Amino acid sequence: MAAVSPKKIVLVGPMHPYRGGIAHFLETMYWGLQERGHAVSAVTFTRQYPKMLFPGKTQFVRANPARLIPADRIIDSINPVTWYKAARHISESKPDVVIFKYWMPFFAPAFGTIARRSARAGARVILVVDNAIPHERHLGDTQLGRFMLRAAHGCIVMSEAVSRDVEALNEHVPRRLVAHPLYDMFGDTMQVGDARKLLGLPLGNPVLLFFGFVRKYKGLHVLLDAMPRIVMSLPNARLVVAGEWYDNEETYRNQVIRNRLQEYVRFDAVYIPNEEVARYFSAADVVVQPYVSATQSGVAQVAFNFDKPLIITDVGGLAEVVRHEQDGLVVPPNNPQALADAVVQFFRKNMGIRFKEGVRMRKKEFGWSKLFEAVESLV
Repeated sequence: MAAVSPKKIVLVGPMHPYRGGIAHFLETMYWGLQERGHAVSAVTFTRQYPKMLFPGKTQFVRANPARLIPADRIIDSINPVTWYKAARHISESKPDVVIFKYWMPFFAPAFGTIARRSARAGARVILVVDNAIPHERHLGDTQLGRFMLRAAHGCIVMSEAVSRDVEALNEHVPRRLVAHPLYDMFGDTMQVGDARKLLGLPLGNPVLLFFGFVRKYKGLHVLLDAMPRIVMSLPNARLVVAGEWYDNEETYRNQVIRNRLQEYVRFDAVYIPNEEVARYFSAADVVVQPYVSATQSGVAQVAFNFDKPLIITDVGGLAEVVRHEQDGLVVPPNNPQALADAVVQFFRKNMGIRFKEGVRMRKKEFGWSKLFEAVESLV
C-alpha cells in the first residue's frame, strides 16, 4: 500500500501495570506504530474493573517491562467524570486518530463516551475488536455493543466470526480483517528437557497444555471428560492446566476426582507471569483449546510463536488459525470422545514433528505489519 504520512495517534485501553494479553497487544501496537513514524501516546485506567466484578486475584503485574510506556492513567471504568476528563485530555492533544481495544460491553459506556467526544474534536476513531458480542451473554450486551460500534469510523477484526458480529451491530462501519498477530514478547523457546525440569515434569511423557484463565466457555470441563479415554490409550499422558481460575475451582477439582485423574492432571492455578510463559509452552507437546464458544484466541498465537501445534474445536474463528492435519487438529465442540480420539491420534501417529513444520510455515502469516497497515488504511 502507499506510504501514509505520520499521524498523531492515541491508544486507549489496558496497559502496564495491568496484566494480560490485551495489555500485551496494545503495548506492542504502541512500539510498532511508533517505529513506523507515528507520534503515539496512550491513555489507560486508574481502575479497570471494580474488585467485586473481577474474578481473579489481582489485575496488576509486579515487575516493570523492559520498555515502560508512559501511559496516562485517567479512566475509571465506573466513574463517568473520568470519561469526560479522559476525552478532554485526548482532545487537547489534537490527535488524528484514537484507537480503542474493545473486547467486552462492560467498557462500552466509558469507551463510547470518550470516542464520541474525541470524534467531535476532529479525531478519527478506530476500534480493534476482539469480541463485538461476548462469549457469556448478559442483558443489554447487544445495545451496549451497538453504542460502541456506532462511535467508530473503522474497525479492525481478527476473525470472520467477529467481522460478522460487527456487521450485525453496525453494518456501515468499514472493516479490515487481519490475522491475529503472534505474541512474541515471552522470550525464546527453551529445550524441552530444561523446561520440564523447571516444571517438574518427566521428560518422556506426552504433555498436553491448557493455558490461560479458566472460564466455562473455554471448555476445560470437556477436556477433563476426555482425559479418562486419553489415559486408557496413553497411560503416561499428563495434562497441565496453567492459569488462574475465573470459574468455580471446586467444580473442576471434583471432576478430576470423579474421573480418577489425580495423577494425570496438574493445576498450576495462578496467573503465569511473562517470564515463565516460555517454560510452559516449551515443555508441552501440544496445546489443547477445547472451547465451546469463541471468536478468536490469543493463546493460539502464543503457541505458534513457540512452534507448538494445537488441537482445537471448530468454534468461532479458531479454525481460521489452525489448518486441520497441517499444523494441528480440529474437532467438534462439546465432544469429549472426538477430543480424546484426536489427542490419542496425535501421539500414536507421531504428528507433532510434521505439524511443527506446518506451524513454522503458518506463523509467517501472523506478523504485526499487516495490523499496522490496516490501521493506516482506515486512517
